[in-house]
Amino acid sequence: MRSSVLALLVVALVGFAAATVHFKEEFPADWESRWTKSVAKEKEGAQGKWAWNAGEFFNDQEADKGIQTSEDNRFYGIAAQFPKFSNKGKDLVIQYQVKFPQKIDCGGGYLKLGPGPFPGEGFHGDTEYNIMFGPDYCGPSTRKVHVIFNYKGKNHLIKKTITPKDDTLTHLYTLIVHPDNTYKVLIDNKEEAAGKLAEDWDFLPPKEIKDPSKSKPADWVDEAEIDDPTDKKPADWDAIPKTIADPDAKKPEDWDDALDGEWEAPTIANPEYKGEWKAKRIPNPAYKGPWVHPMIANPEYKEDANIYAYNDFSWVGVDIWQVKSGTIFDNIYIGDNAEEAAAYAKKTFEPAAKGEKEAFDKKEAEKKAAEPAAPAAAEDDKDEL
Repeated sequence: MRSSVLALLVVALVGFAAATVHFKEEFPADWESRWTKSVAKEKEGAQGKWAWNAGEFFNDQEADKGIQTSEDNRFYGIAAQFPKFSNKGKDLVIQYQVKFPQKIDCGGGYLKLGPGPFPGEGFHGDTEYNIMFGPDYCGPSTRKVHVIFNYKGKNHLIKKTITPKDDTLTHLYTLIVHPDNTYKVLIDNKEEAAGKLAEDWDFLPPKEIKDPSKSKPADWVDEAEIDDPTDKKPADWDAIPKTIADPDAKKPEDWDDALDGEWEAPTIANPEYKGEWKAKRIPNPAYKGPWVHPMIANPEYKEDANIYAYNDFSWVGVDIWQVKSGTIFDNIYIGDNAEEAAAYAKKTFEPAAKGEKEAFDKKEAEKKAAEPAAPAAAEDDKDEL
């Protein structure tokens, strides 16, 4: 038994040893030495300034500091470079923490990973990237987690809707891309979406297309029912008027025919009126069913076993617009091992989120306790009741 446990431990350790961490950032005091702030929007006066903050609620004020947007109605851009790598043949794991203490209504909270050259101070919204991942909000109608892949020069959005968290606390976003062209999206280590890249994005043209040489025959009958040719409208059908004079209406006593004209009773809907006559419907004996366009193999379709793969990842960055600032990014992890990413989250995210929630709940309890008590009903009011 002991030898089996030891063997499993050795396998686990070997797995972690083989894992590669391409980039890890916890934003300690020297974070600015690794990150380059964009100035792309400075001339327009729209470039937001980054702060370094843990927010109002935290577990450890120093350890939980991250970079924070600090000005409303601004663009924010910042990027860090790392040694170039390819994810071909390996898993790719992108993970980070983000919180919106400002109760965000319109603004982004996503990361971008891109190829060289490093964009530096020129980083902006049109800078080419490989993957964009993370939450985005704009009013009640647009609240989603973006998962966008650049494939052959075109950005492709995920077809599924992944709903982000909608509170002011820290949350963990994780994207895992496997070399078998499958993926997972996790929020707070809970799977929110998974599937195949070729199915959940429009990377490839459809396998089949409608046969252009075929069209619905001119004599094809796709009307399931027809009017009964033997059904005839009754001769007196149209003799029944739609409205009649109200039998309960009375001529006003002060009505003067000479001055007011001849009095006429107001009309009401005729309860005997049957409406517009329509023939009964019967099954169409000539009905052939809905016409289905014949499909053929799409000559433009070609499978690609390497949809997931990028030859060049060289930097990670934040490129967002925010109406109301305050968003905090922290604990970014980019590697090739999901288990190691989970272990890193256990070390960083879990205690930070737990301590933050406790501090938040304590503050809320204090606020509630400080609220004035509802006035008690007066004794005489009770007696009246």
